Amino acid sequence: MQQVAVSVLGARAADFDSLFGPHLEAGYRVALAILRDPDEARDAVQEAAFKAWRRMGQLRGEGAARAWFLAIVANQCKSARRTRWWSVVKMPSIDASSSELESDRADIGRALAKLPAEDRLALFLHFYLDLPLDEVGAVLGLTPAGAKTRVYRAARKLRPDLEMT
Repeated sequence: MQQVAVSVLGARAADFDSLFGPHLEAGYRVALAILRDPDEARDAVQEAAFKAWRRMGQLRGEGAARAWFLAIVANQCKSARRTRWWSVVKMPSIDASSSELESDRADIGRALAKLPAEDRLALFLHFYLDLPLDEVGAVLGLTPAGAKTRVYRAARKLRPDLEMT
């Protein structure tokens, strides 16, 4: 009886690794974009992976694994931000450097920091992770048209802070 349980657990672990293993790095990047703290992002991905493991039977088709897992990561990050510590602890400010490239990067970072978390996440998923709009919508709980609107509006909000004077 114990051997059967061990082999079932081993098969489930192999299934989990093949389905979600390739998406762990993307999950970390999503968590980092939302939380802006590497340690908190790792914790969120670990919690999300555990939740995905427990709910693996709810996954409908292997093609939806990436969007499903990233949605779990995003929800875990949102839950982490609702805790008391996030309202007390201040995030470090972004320091601008003398080099032009780092200055541009700092400008983009400051402009992104002004956006609401949902807008930052939509931009990050679409432009940084290069997810198609239907997957962005699945992660955000929106239709593809809703995801397209969210990305467009977020980019429009970002534009005034990035325009050259």
